[in-house]
Parts: sequence; structure tokens; C-alpha cells
Amino acid sequence: MDSSDPQSLRLDVSRIGAISLDLDDTLWPIWPTIERAERTLHEWMSREAPRTADLLVTPGVLQELRAATVRERIDLAHDMSALRRESIRAALRRAGEDPALAEPAFEVFFAARQRVTLYDDALPALEWLSERYPLVAISNGNADVHRTGVGRWFRSAFSAQEFGSGKPHAPIFRAAAASVGMQPEQVLHVGDDASLDVIGALEAGMQAAWLVRDERPWQHEARPHLVVSDLQALCAALGTA
Repeated sequence: MDSSDPQSLRLDVSRIGAISLDLDDTLWPIWPTIERAERTLHEWMSREAPRTADLLVTPGVLQELRAATVRERIDLAHDMSALRRESIRAALRRAGEDPALAEPAFEVFFAARQRVTLYDDALPALEWLSERYPLVAISNGNADVHRTGVGRWFRSAFSAQEFGSGKPHAPIFRAAAASVGMQPEQVLHVGDDASLDVIGALEAGMQAAWLVRDERPWQHEARPHLVVSDLQALCAALGTA
């Protein structure tokens, strides 16, 4: 798929002064990362809080605790780290173990969550793009660009938990543009999530590229300016337009 795809508008490369990129499921697959981090956490809990470790492998318990935390702490809706930490704390309390262990337990999880495996196209694309445009990361997740090893290619990085609100709301997109001296209309945002990334970027005044690595239909009235199957295709579209 490319800019000639009927799902897409016409990309105006001449307007692009910077590129903002989503992280999870754009530069690396998120669920293998989370699954590894949760296994690492469970191994730690088995040693330090064994009753909680047993509780968390009970079917449905983890999902129940997460849902309860989201309901009870709506102030943390944009903060994935805080939600994870408070879910761990709730599990410790339910199992009758020390809730203070939530802090070191979360740090174990968080360190493992940063050990990502990039898609094969990510590294060459980051190198190619960063030579031509200032790059900004925009993420609703809690990946750290420096701890994941991709920070060298980004001029700045915005996460929902640090910024105070996330995608699809316009402020985080506008702040990302301003961080590299651009107006939103001068930025191309690239991401995998149709609603959070594409619709959010469009409503903030940016051009938007939908990175869709699988077969998913476009289900919105507004359309992206570019549809690509990987980051290599993105570079090709920018280099040949």
C-alpha cells in the first residue's frame, strides 16, 4: 500500500519539515515485549512475594485487578507505569504481602519492558529518516527511547504519562511539533493505530501515515495521507515522491 491507495489522501512531501513516530507496534512488536516482562516479573515475585505470584497466575485475577485500578484511579488513565504499579500493589494487598514491594516489583517489570526487539525495517529506517528530518517520538505507552536503544535518532520524545495527556488529543501532537520548531502542518506523524495515531494527528493539523503491518481495513471517514506496510515503504515513499 502507498499514497496511491484508495484509502489514502495525497501526501505533500514538500510540507514535511519533521516526522513524529509512534513506538509500540511501530518500531517493535509490543506484546512479545510485555509477555517477556511479565514473565520476568513473575519470576521475581515467586522469590520475593510467592503468595502474590500464585495469585497472579489465577485465571482472570490480573485482568480483574487492572480493571479495578482503572476504575478507581481515573487520574492515572494516561499513565501506564502508575497503573501497572498500582495493580501490583493491589495484588500484594489481596495476597496479604507487603504492598511496599510494589515499587521494586515494578522496577523489575519496567527494566524488562525496555528490552525490545526492533522490527527488521526499524533501524535502517530510523537512520535514513533521521538524516533527512528531525524525529520526535510520541507514545501513550511507557517505553523510554533511551533505555530501548533508539534515543540517538530522536530530537525529543513525548509520553502520555510525562506530558499529562496522550493521543489522540491534540496537545501532545502540537507539543511534539513545537519541540523541533515546527507547526503541526509541517509534521508527518507515523503510527499503527488508526484512531490514536492517524485520526489524532489529522485533527491536530498534521499529515498522517498509517503503518499497517497486517491486513486491516480502514474504518474511518477521515483518511491518512499515506498507507504503508512497513517503514521501508515509508522511506521509499518519501524518497521518490
